[in-house]
Amino acid sequence: MRHAPAPDQTPTITSILVAHLNPEGSPMPVYVHVVDHPEARVLVDTGLTAVHPLVEDMDPQLVPLGPEADALLAGVDLVVNTHLHFDHCGGNHRFAGTPTYVQQRELDDARAGNYTILEWVDAPGMEYVPVDGELELLPGLRLVPAPGHTPGSQVVVVEVDGRPVVIAGDTAVFPEELDQPRTEGQRLIRALDPVLVWLSHQDEPWRPRG
Repeated sequence: MRHAPAPDQTPTITSILVAHLNPEGSPMPVYVHVVDHPEARVLVDTGLTAVHPLVEDMDPQLVPLGPEADALLAGVDLVVNTHLHFDHCGGNHRFAGTPTYVQQRELDDARAGNYTILEWVDAPGMEYVPVDGELELLPGLRLVPAPGHTPGSQVVVVEVDGRPVVIAGDTAVFPEELDQPRTEGQRLIRALDPVLVWLSHQDEPWRPRG
């Protein structure tokens, strides 16, 4: 685990495994990502911290966090939800009172629809900051709408050594979805020409071929 960089350092990104899902018996990891930016520590998605009857068919298995991960998460200044499916907002309650950035479309859809666990979205004390479109959250760190997985999905683009690194949430669940992009969000990621892309359900980031 990395600690917050000094003001003149490049942002770093750390992935933390928080759970496994087992849809139809196919294990799928659940990762959250921490960006140590010179001006703030940003957590992208909050993963799972409990099991809910509505998702028992996914057979969620929580992964105990070690002291280093706990310390890293304890220092979070800002939270970004790429979208509000249960495995991306299940830990939001732990950051009640922390500014949590989500696209307005996603927040509206989550509250109106049935594709998430609403009590996890609207946990007591949540401090959502609704975003309408692209936003530079910090210098060299921006939120970009990426419709596809959900209409209100967004990705986080971090400039690292002059090249974009993308934290994609579920805009692409599998690497081959970026090899042959089909959704608007997947095509947007490829158009950014990223050096690598962190995916929420893969152990390793996607990298362009060649």
